[in-house]
Amino acid sequence: MSSGLSIVLFPVALGIVMLGLGLTLTVDDFRRVVAYPRAVLVSLVCQMLILPAICLGLVLVAGLRPELAVGMMLLAASPGGSTASLYSHLFRGNVALNVTLTAINSVLALFTLPLIVNLSVAAFMGSDSSIGLQFDKVIQVFALVLIPIVVGMAVRRRRPGFAVRMQRPVKILSIVVLVVVITGALLGIKDELAATIGAVGLVVLLFNLISLAIGYAAPRLLRVGHRESVASSFEVGVHNATLAITIALSPALLNNSDIAMPSVIYGTLMFFTAAAFGFVAARRGSAATEPTRQPTTTV
Repeated sequence: MSSGLSIVLFPVALGIVMLGLGLTLTVDDFRRVVAYPRAVLVSLVCQMLILPAICLGLVLVAGLRPELAVGMMLLAASPGGSTASLYSHLFRGNVALNVTLTAINSVLALFTLPLIVNLSVAAFMGSDSSIGLQFDKVIQVFALVLIPIVVGMAVRRRRPGFAVRMQRPVKILSIVVLVVVITGALLGIKDELAATIGAVGLVVLLFNLISLAIGYAAPRLLRVGHRESVASSFEVGVHNATLAITIALSPALLNNSDIAMPSVIYGTLMFFTAAAFGFVAARRGSAATEPTRQPTTTV
């Protein structure tokens, strides 16, 4: 795929994805934080603070080369997405909480993601590196993410019926565009991808499993309900790999295929690990709600 075409298609693809997200959100999704204050707070702390710290530890222990280390940190800084809500629905999580967390995470990530990426680039690649999200690129990420979400929410508010009808077509369109754009980009780096899996695949898998586990265990330790903890586990454990890949590969942003590698691998693995985790969580939830059998006594 030519660089000129990528400059146009990557922002378009990301804009369509964010527009689809906006069509599913309302202002009430942000207000709903008061309904689940403890669950929201625990999930955000896990997402914004604990996971980047854990990812940094994994990167340092594994001794990844600089570009892959930055790619892992970019993945850790990416928020959850609509896939988290889908898994939460399938495995009896609190979907309303997922929507709320996605809404809040998407806004917070506009500030935290550039910060984490720039700190990672400085730490692993040196402060003189030309790679990074400088101020003008941060503004581009802001515009690519926030404006389509706001437009989608405005449509949802003014014409809710139309927004509901458009959710499926926009989602299909976003999938098609993303598949075309990302496939075209990955075909050009398929040899690098094959060579990279061995270097970073295990780190990606460990990070994914730890994210899912912490997303469930931390709320449960603080006495958050099972369904809310399931929602938290998917929100914390299923990162928006599409956003990370787009930022890494877009010629207008990072424009580095090596940085995209962890997110590419993660984007495939997470579907299987999240499903396996969901089955375990669903069985655990069924056991928790099963009535206790009283012992029988004989006279």
